[in-house]
Amino acid sequence: MVVKRTFVILLFLLQFCCLSAQTVSGVVTDRQSGETLIGATVVDKRSGKGVLSNSYGFYSLPLKADSVSLRVSYVGYTPYELDTVLAGDMELNVALRSGVELKEVTVSAERVGSHRSSQMSAVEMPLEHIKAVPVLFGETDVLKALQLLPGVQSGTEGTSGMYVRGGGPDENLFLLDGIPLYNVNHLGGFFSAFNADAVKKVTLYKGSFPAHFSGRLSSVVDVATNNGNDKEYHGSASLGLIAAKLAVEGPIVKEKTTFSLSGRRTYADLLIQPMMALVSATSELSTTAGYYFYDANAKITHKFSDRSRLYGSFYMGDDVIYMKFKTKEGIMYGANYKEYMKLRYGWGNIVGSVRWNYVINPKIFMNATVAYTQYRNKIKLTMDEDFADGANISKYEGEMSYKSGIRDITAKVDFDYAPSVNHNIKFGANYMHHIFRPEVSGTKQSFYENDEGVETTFDLDTIIGQSVVHAEELNAYIEDDWSISEAVKVNGGVNLSGFYVQKKFYPSIQPRLSARFLVTPDLSFKVGYAWMTQYMHLLSNSSISLPTDLWVPVTARIAPMQAHQVAAGAMYSWSGIADFSVEGYYKYMNNLMEYRDGASFWGNSVGWEDKVCMGEGWSYGVELLVQRTIGKFTGWVGYTWSHSDRRFKREGQMINNGKVFPAKYDRRHDISIVLMYKFNKKIDCSLTWVYSTGNMATLGLQEYEGEDGSRVTYVESRNNYRMPSYHRMDASVNFHRKLKHGERTINLSVYNLYNRKNPFLIYKKEGTISTNSTTGEMYPSSLVKVSIFPIIPSFSYTFKF
Repeated sequence: MVVKRTFVILLFLLQFCCLSAQTVSGVVTDRQSGETLIGATVVDKRSGKGVLSNSYGFYSLPLKADSVSLRVSYVGYTPYELDTVLAGDMELNVALRSGVELKEVTVSAERVGSHRSSQMSAVEMPLEHIKAVPVLFGETDVLKALQLLPGVQSGTEGTSGMYVRGGGPDENLFLLDGIPLYNVNHLGGFFSAFNADAVKKVTLYKGSFPAHFSGRLSSVVDVATNNGNDKEYHGSASLGLIAAKLAVEGPIVKEKTTFSLSGRRTYADLLIQPMMALVSATSELSTTAGYYFYDANAKITHKFSDRSRLYGSFYMGDDVIYMKFKTKEGIMYGANYKEYMKLRYGWGNIVGSVRWNYVINPKIFMNATVAYTQYRNKIKLTMDEDFADGANISKYEGEMSYKSGIRDITAKVDFDYAPSVNHNIKFGANYMHHIFRPEVSGTKQSFYENDEGVETTFDLDTIIGQSVVHAEELNAYIEDDWSISEAVKVNGGVNLSGFYVQKKFYPSIQPRLSARFLVTPDLSFKVGYAWMTQYMHLLSNSSISLPTDLWVPVTARIAPMQAHQVAAGAMYSWSGIADFSVEGYYKYMNNLMEYRDGASFWGNSVGWEDKVCMGEGWSYGVELLVQRTIGKFTGWVGYTWSHSDRRFKREGQMINNGKVFPAKYDRRHDISIVLMYKFNKKIDCSLTWVYSTGNMATLGLQEYEGEDGSRVTYVESRNNYRMPSYHRMDASVNFHRKLKHGERTINLSVYNLYNRKNPFLIYKKEGTISTNSTTGEMYPSSLVKVSIFPIIPSFSYTFKF
């Protein structure tokens, strides 16, 4: 009875809130393409109240019944203004015209992470900045652009791995149109899986996470893709140093149904084939080898009405490394001998989703989603050997394989609810069914021999691995962006999650809070807190992303990772000039997981749970950012001072004897300078310079002679050696030209402009023990630095039609 009464009261309050104010609502789009604009500002200049359009371009602004002066704006677009008398709910769909820089504008609702937003530790990365940043091989890369922001560190040189505020690469949640993507790297991390031609908007959250995000400890990278032009067909084709890209978009039914297609493939495997032919011609083996990756994005959008829209999205990306070797007849062991070996690595993602948007009423927006995600990797080595000498015959066939993967089936529903001008509420629920295949390795062998009529045969199949693990993940959240006063704005919420696996249930209550205190119209102070829980881990032996990296779930023996993060900072907007921010943070992490010393992914009878140790970590630091986003001269300067440590001291799971040691990517100083200048419509250029303290490494720095005269290396502790500092400058220039049927762009870029020999790795070169003296004099070992990226010029040609 009490529950029934409570439900009736809640319904009454909901109806009262919906009737207590008039609402202006609608969708903000680009006039030329019909593409929805995410984060457009809608403000009433009379009251000073405003909101941002959501991920689907929808906004809802409750206002009192009175005269209103509405302004709808978006950076790079001509603002739309309307003066009217609001007597009831009003639907206002706005199509903004692009091509005009948005000058100084003071509004209450601003982009995520701005000085007026309640959200802190968040940065929106404009797509034009991502495409302008010079990178390795001239290939536009979303993640490498994000690495240039304070608080975000890169891994090994050239890779797109991200280490955010002391966290690991598996602690980042990558969302592609709201769906998690597990493998975000190509070529061991040297390229990211996000094709910039398919991307509409990128937002990075480093802390103070809103309650609607969950599942990772350190960051959220929210990537939205293009819907497609609903008025006319457009496309682009690009040819670069190692890859080619194609993108096409347009209407299926004008202003109703659209499509967007984009694809990318490397052709490095084709370029090295002449070299492989030369190797085969000059050796005793016929050799074929290569590597390639590809990714494809597809999206269809259908508009049933102004209140109802349907989206279908698909992504597929794969990496393939292959090698084939076979003997030439008559070359080795006689004409009747044949030998063949084939090696193939393959790994990648498949993501498919269907989303339905529906405007229930002017105050409530709903988005329902069903999705399927798959990440898989497989390594396979095949060997065949045939020998025939008269009556003697022998045949051998062997195969070694390793595979792992994860599949997710997702269903979720999200609501945006604007009950009044001072509240913007989000709530929803999410269900995920996980299917983990942690690791399976196997061998197959078949042997046949006929030795002068005596036949011998054997077959041997061995499979080592763990059974498929099924898990259920549940999630519900509610958050409110509450304007308490003109000066104080708070975003508070809670995320409730649970994970059921192997008959064990792990519940988690995760409070979230961030607050903004506006001191002056241009200066604000912010504080934030977030408790995050993560139910899966990534096991890796390497500092670069490889197909052998293993996604594993929590189990009855392995508890979820948890993190508590607090942050505080100040932001100042110098109108028309630049935005300034400083943030300090502290993060504590528990139940972190690493391989035991000497453990590996490759097959033995020990399961992965027996190969790992559980421990804790903490990080703290200060981040500074100066950013300019409008005008001909744009860019940013970022600086990070940080400290990150680990400790594994649990009984039977000690690393470094249970003592504290620095994390591998504990870097004290990190500086990024990104400058972009647009001379005119035909020429623009960019320049970046980065500096960071060196990574940590475990090396034996002392040696002594053992009792038997052998050399003994003494390793004091884990990560006891700091590598040399890293710095590099890159430059890029674009030449644009209008043609009869489109526009062409020629890009010239240089990676590592002044040819700095940065260390990719450092190894120990063993010394020698002299035999010329009776004392057995020892010559000490030395450390050798290996650099693999010298100055690298690149070129690309892009044609837009």
